[in-house]
Amino acid sequence: MYKWIMPVLIVIACLFGVYLLAQGLPERPKEEKLAAGEELLKITATNFQFDQKEYHLKADTKYLISFNSKLGNHGAEIDELGINMTKDNPKMEYTFKPGTYELHCSIMCGQGHAGMVAKVIVE
Repeated sequence: MYKWIMPVLIVIACLFGVYLLAQGLPERPKEEKLAAGEELLKITATNFQFDQKEYHLKADTKYLISFNSKLGNHGAEIDELGINMTKDNPKMEYTFKPGTYELHCSIMCGQGHAGMVAKVIVE
């Protein structure tokens, strides 16, 4: 008697799924535009840690530094070089001199803030 209900529900579910896929896709990531001789340094902060314990860079090379804070409100600061990046100031250009520098979170982000440290090693 009600044999038509199941095919109709399947069609409705398929149309709803196609609608969600078309409307719910995230924006495509934008690629960074680099000048000639420039390199990209990406720093990502998540859950009271940076994405790498050590960042190895080349000395006297111009870098475009891109900072991203995924979970929580974090910052990235190298006191010795005057670099301080936040979600409001996520990009900057810098040419590093040889040495080892400490990268730490510049925003009081919670209980794991004190341990949020990485090294920047410039060779």
